[in-house]
Amino acid sequence: MSPPNASESISALYAEHHGWLQGWLRKKLNCSHQAADLAHDTFVRLLSKQEPEALREPRAYLTTVARGLLINHWRRQALEQAYLEELAARPEESAPSPEARRLILETLEEIARLLDGLPPRVREIFLRSQLEGETYPAIATQMGISVNVVQKAMIRATAHCYKALYGSGR
Repeated sequence: MSPPNASESISALYAEHHGWLQGWLRKKLNCSHQAADLAHDTFVRLLSKQEPEALREPRAYLTTVARGLLINHWRRQALEQAYLEELAARPEESAPSPEARRLILETLEEIARLLDGLPPRVREIFLRSQLEGETYPAIATQMGISVNVVQKAMIRATAHCYKALYGSGR
């Protein structure tokens, strides 16, 4: 008998662990619908891998993948909430259209993904410079650091974003 192919392996993994994973996510999210979506997305991630490896600890692996999706979910919620709060503070006539809101949220999500993995201070420096338009000396003064530290953080953030966008091999 030949070994199962990747699709059969994931089908078996799904049959054995989907219910458990969805229950784990439901406890984290307090919402069965979102838990079902993220459980589904977890298995889609596995299907999209070039060569899924044989898993010795399938639940640990599924938990790791699902936790990453959960963090992305919470980050998106936080971005949406911050954006909606900002919109609520504006006069209604200056509010963007629903299409513009969707594009803005997608852009904010992409920025968050690009900055993922940066240390918090480097991320804050980058955002102050690029989004708030603050100067390096102003950032240094407000954060109680030197301008040189701000410059190095900007170099690090810019290199990180470049690698995230274009990969390290290009």
